[in-house]
Amino acid sequence: MDTAVFMNSAIWHFVVLPLLICCARITDVSIGTVRIMLVAKSYRLLASVIGFFEALLWLLVTVQIIQHLTAPIYFIAYALGFALGNYVGIGLEHKLAMGSVLIRVITRREATALVEQLRNQKYIVTCLDAEDNDGAAKVFFTVVKRRQIPPALKIIKEFNPHAFYTVEDMTYVQKPQPMRTVPHDRIGFKRK
Repeated sequence: MDTAVFMNSAIWHFVVLPLLICCARITDVSIGTVRIMLVAKSYRLLASVIGFFEALLWLLVTVQIIQHLTAPIYFIAYALGFALGNYVGIGLEHKLAMGSVLIRVITRREATALVEQLRNQKYIVTCLDAEDNDGAAKVFFTVVKRRQIPPALKIIKEFNPHAFYTVEDMTYVQKPQPMRTVPHDRIGFKRK
């Protein structure tokens, strides 16, 4: 089949092109979601490069939509791509797990063994005595790379399944000493 004939066929206009629009929009919005999260974490150069490709993809998709304003299937493909792109983008950002977080733990139980275990695993832990409405409590903090959240929380839950904890994103961390990390390059991607 000739390319020109195929591109004028119903299969092209009602199946292939809507799928291409949807896939391009998923890619565009996924990239945009990751870019926004990179901007929030102050990765200026990487966010700018990603923004270039995001805008380029958006332009290519929008041109196709404008050229086919009479076909509602393109609008549906565009909207579906947008919705799925948000979902995929958030999942992608979680997989990349860039940046650092603060884990804050508040417990009423004795925390010495827990703190020692975290320190034995090379986490930097700061402990404070505290008081809440019910009396004495312990508060401790540790700053970890986002990839290290699951192992840190596993240790915390093993020692005190009822401990109250929060995990907060950090925009900037000045490290006085090395944190427990997976090797990364300068912009935060995991090195092989």
